[in-house]
Amino acid sequence: MEIEIKAPCPDLPALESKLKAMGARDFGRLFQRDVYYSHPGRDFGQTDEALRLRVENDLTLVTYKGPKLDAGSKTREELEVSLGNPETFAMILERLGFRPAMRVSKQRRIYGIRGVSVCLDQVEGLGDYVEFEFEGEDLEEGRSRILGLMKELDVDGNERRSYLELIMEKERKKKK
Repeated sequence: MEIEIKAPCPDLPALESKLKAMGARDFGRLFQRDVYYSHPGRDFGQTDEALRLRVENDLTLVTYKGPKLDAGSKTREELEVSLGNPETFAMILERLGFRPAMRVSKQRRIYGIRGVSVCLDQVEGLGDYVEFEFEGEDLEEGRSRILGLMKELDVDGNERRSYLELIMEKERKKKK
């Protein structure tokens, strides 16, 4: 299980300085290009699921995200597998009736502290965000660690919508 709490971040450099001062471990920078697919037989928007093909630096991942399990965070089942050839897999999905629905690109800087990944994200078309992620079975422990870190770092907010949902909402507003 993965617990994730995300918030807009008006000053990523200042937050990064605080993390370094606290002794957080720098895991480096990633460039992520995501393609989300629509299912041929059900509406992932209605079922709160997602199927994502991600190219991350030199790695390719396919991820299934299950429905959110609570109202306070983005806790959900997440199943992931790595691939060698994203173009061929995309063709397989399309032959099976899946269609690319939306693309999300971001630069991500990852820090680790107290068993929590802190991701500083610059999302194309959306702006800057910070995500706190905990993976494990003890959901209460994960939530406690994340909320404690957020308080120490003076991070407010809890954006439960995914970047995909935020971009789709922004696109809908543009069309009005």
